[in-house]
Amino acid sequence: MFPLAAHNRPGTGKPGRGFITGRRHSRVRNHPEIRGEFPVATLAEEISTPGDGQVRAVITVAGNPVLSTPDSNRLAAALAGLDAMVCVDPYLNETTRFANVVLPPPSALERCHYDLAFTGLSVRNVANFSPTLFAPTGPAESEILGRLALIAAGQGADADPAMIDELVLGTLLDRAVAADTPLAGRDAAELRPLVTGTTPVERALDVMLRTGAYGDWFGEVPDGLSLAMLGDNPHGVDLGPLQPRIPEVLRTPSAKVELLPDAIATDLVRLATVQPPAVDELLLVGRRHVRSNNSWMHNLEILVKGRERCTLQVHPDDASRLGLAPGGAVRISSRVGEVTAPVEVTDTIMAGVVSLPHGWGHDDPHTGLTVAAGRPGVNSNVLTDAEAIDPLSGNAVLNGIPVRLEAVPA
Repeated sequence: MFPLAAHNRPGTGKPGRGFITGRRHSRVRNHPEIRGEFPVATLAEEISTPGDGQVRAVITVAGNPVLSTPDSNRLAAALAGLDAMVCVDPYLNETTRFANVVLPPPSALERCHYDLAFTGLSVRNVANFSPTLFAPTGPAESEILGRLALIAAGQGADADPAMIDELVLGTLLDRAVAADTPLAGRDAAELRPLVTGTTPVERALDVMLRTGAYGDWFGEVPDGLSLAMLGDNPHGVDLGPLQPRIPEVLRTPSAKVELLPDAIATDLVRLATVQPPAVDELLLVGRRHVRSNNSWMHNLEILVKGRERCTLQVHPDDASRLGLAPGGAVRISSRVGEVTAPVEVTDTIMAGVVSLPHGWGHDDPHTGLTVAAGRPGVNSNVLTDAEAIDPLSGNAVLNGIPVRLEAVPA
C-alpha cells in the first residue's frame, strides 16, 4: 500500500534505471555521490583541504549543520574560514552566526503552505492548503531563492527573480501537454491564462494539482482537484485510502521488487567484518522528543519549559556498575570528542546502550537564541565520527556509536 499525493501522477510500472550511485566522487576522500549529493560528513574537509575544487562558499537554507552533522566542532572551525557564506534563515543560530549575510524569510503565517514532502508518506491520501494570513514584511522565500539562483548563474544581484518563476511555470505547463496526458496536443501558452494563484508559488502549485493524480486537467476532468478547490475546503480534501500500487510505483530495471540488489549483496562481506564494541564501551543511540524537532524548536519558551530533556538515558545495571546517580553528571567520550550531560536512569533502554537526544548544544555566546541558551543541553554530534560513513547510502553513522562513560564528581 502506497500513498499517491495530489501533486504527483501515477507511475507507469515500466522498467526504470534503478538506484544509481557514484556518478561523481568527493574530492578529498573519494566518496560516491548518492542521489546527487555527497555525504555531509565530508563538508568540513572539502572546505579546509586546499586544492582544485576546494569549497570556499556555502549557502544554507533553514539548516543548522553545526549541530546536525558529525564531528561538529571541526565543521564549525571550517565554516569560520570560508570566503563567503549566505544563510536563508530566521535565526542567528550555531551555523548562521558564521554567515556574511543572513536573509530571513517570511514567518510561517506570512506564507502559504502545502505539504510536498509528507503527503508522500501519509497513511491516507489527503490534500490541505493553508493560505497566507498576513502580508509578508519582506521578500518571499521564492524571491530570495530565485535571486540567489540568478546570482549563482552569473546574472548578477539585479536580475529579476520573475525569470525563475516563469521558467518553473513554463516547465510545468510543457509537462502538462506532453503526449501521455489528457492535454496532449494542447498549447501550453493557451493554458497560462487559466492558471490561478496570487503568488508564483501558488501558481506553480495550481498547475501541479490540476495535472496530478486527482486533478481537473484544466476542465478535462469534471470535479477534479485544483488550488481553488482546496481554497474552498479549508479543512482539506479526503482523497481516499491507500491502494496497492505495485508494480506501478517501481523504478527498478527489472520492474520487479529486487530483494537483494548486487550492491547490498556485495556489502554483506564488509558487514561481516564489523567489530563489536570493546568491553568497557557502550553503544550510543539518539532520540527525539515530541516538543523538540532537531534544533528548530528550542527557542520557543512554551516548548522548552518543564523538566530537562537533554539527558543521557542509562539502564539501571549500567548505572550501578559505573557509579552513575540519577541527576548526576556523566562524561561521555568517543573517538572524536566528549560532552557532559545529566544522567537519567531508566529500564526503558536496554543494558549496554545509552541514549542522548540530538539537536541540542545551544551554548555558543555568538548566537541570538536567547531562550534556547537558557536550556542549552549538549551537542551529541560532538561524539559522532565523520570517518564512519555507510558506504552505500553515504549517511553518517549516527547510532551505535562506541562511547565510554565516567561519573563526574558533584
